[in-house]
Amino acid sequence: MLFRVDPNSGVSLFDQLAGSIRAAAIAGKVKRGERLPPARELAASLEINVHTVLRAYQMLRDEGLVDLRPGRGAIVTATNVEDYQTFNSAMRELIDEAKRLGIPPNALAAQIREAYSE
Repeated sequence: MLFRVDPNSGVSLFDQLAGSIRAAAIAGKVKRGERLPPARELAASLEINVHTVLRAYQMLRDEGLVDLRPGRGAIVTATNVEDYQTFNSAMRELIDEAKRLGIPPNALAAQIREAYSE
């Protein structure tokens, strides 16, 4: 499993990591029941603090994407994973249409954020 973060990004590292894991779930690269890397191992591989990884895992737990259990680690749950496949298809159509219309990614993201907050 390859997750990435950019320390030079304006987005917090835990948000980036949670987003990377979420994107992997949406794309079907992580499956229901799959165990995510232990926090210490992932932190070491990404050269970030273990608490950053734990915060990302907790965020995903709060969303219902992973289950956190002492001694078992973070496991992708059944909740949401199947829904992401439908979402991924709809998002692909939206992105294709935005490209066709020449809408830049930042403008598309801004429109999604605005619509989501309504």
